[in-house]
Amino acid sequence: MQRFENNTYHLQGLTPEQLIEEFGSPLYVYNAATIRNKVAELQSAFEGVNLKIKYACKANTNLAILKLMREMGVELDVVSPGEMEMGKIAGFEPSQITFTPSGVPFWEVAQAVDAGAIVNIDSLPLLEWFGQTYGSSKPCMIRIKPNVAAGGNEKIMTAHADSKFGISVLLLTDILNIVDQYQIKVIGLHQHTGSDIKDAAPFIQVADILLDAARHFKDLEIIDLGGGFKVSYRPGDGITDMQHLGAKISDRFHKFCKEYGRPLQLWFEPGKFLVSESGYLLTTVTVVKQDPARNFVHIDSGLNHLIRPMMYGSYHHIINTSNPEGEEKHYNVVGYICETDTFATDRVLAEVRKGDILAFMNAGAYGITMSSNYNARFRPAEVLIEEGQARLIRRKETLEDLLRTQEGL
Repeated sequence: MQRFENNTYHLQGLTPEQLIEEFGSPLYVYNAATIRNKVAELQSAFEGVNLKIKYACKANTNLAILKLMREMGVELDVVSPGEMEMGKIAGFEPSQITFTPSGVPFWEVAQAVDAGAIVNIDSLPLLEWFGQTYGSSKPCMIRIKPNVAAGGNEKIMTAHADSKFGISVLLLTDILNIVDQYQIKVIGLHQHTGSDIKDAAPFIQVADILLDAARHFKDLEIIDLGGGFKVSYRPGDGITDMQHLGAKISDRFHKFCKEYGRPLQLWFEPGKFLVSESGYLLTTVTVVKQDPARNFVHIDSGLNHLIRPMMYGSYHHIINTSNPEGEEKHYNVVGYICETDTFATDRVLAEVRKGDILAFMNAGAYGITMSSNYNARFRPAEVLIEEGQARLIRRKETLEDLLRTQEGL
């Protein structure tokens, strides 16, 4: 979000006030230019590598976002049949979709395979079933757990020894035995370390582990290193140095391909990295409550719209766009849900008044996709801004939406 010369905030020339007046409050807003820039940043970091970006769409599944990814040549990583169908509706061919499940019923895997998607196998029982069912007739990838702990929060670390995700690299012999027994065509190895990883060291460590394991597979076409690049949440926050990481990983990848005897594709599956910084949750202040212990700012939203602060303790920078030059004061920013739903504690904001608009930054990922109807509240509308034009890409819910699947009314 940028400032005009008079210090008012805007997105491609559109102010939060204009957006809320047209589309209502609260409101999710996404800046398409930011998404395009993040895709270009990743491509630039791995220039000279046969790179494929697979958007981890669980971060934000709005069809307009999916179509934007497809237009930029980004393909899709999905984790459920629902996400896969949404990808197809957005125009992706099944061959452009990777299905990366975690302990799902095997019929989901069969559905994805039969549709033409590539599946990441995440357990020995599933690998055995895949071999018995398809033999060498269908290709697959295998998700390796490298037993490396890295990420911004223990709940989003997915490659350590105690994680449910993937097959431990310590079971490599068992993997190879099943592959040989059924002549399974393994065309790729995959791993995903976690989310919000700042330093290059964990990425390099897991790349070395995965490439070492890859030497034991003869039909590889793909090395998939997942995602997890850190984005900036706080002003001045350190982020992943993509150019440094790109140089280090590219060097290792090129050497591996030379030793392996043929060129392979390098895949990444970023989600948050591509969409988080593009998104804003615009809210309106309903009550400013002076209390002997704290000053509370109540807004017309809650954990039903943005659960990350309560679930992960995540930080989202908040701006008072209505009074940017106001005197700075300390506030607890809280929601309207009948639970403790605190967005920020003892946060310094420009003086907040009833009716002011507060903008939550970095709300493009795991915001609307993790939202709910708790307290029978409606999900807000979503808007995409492209070339200075705001387009409604999801309307606000109504009571009829909440009741639509209920019977016996």
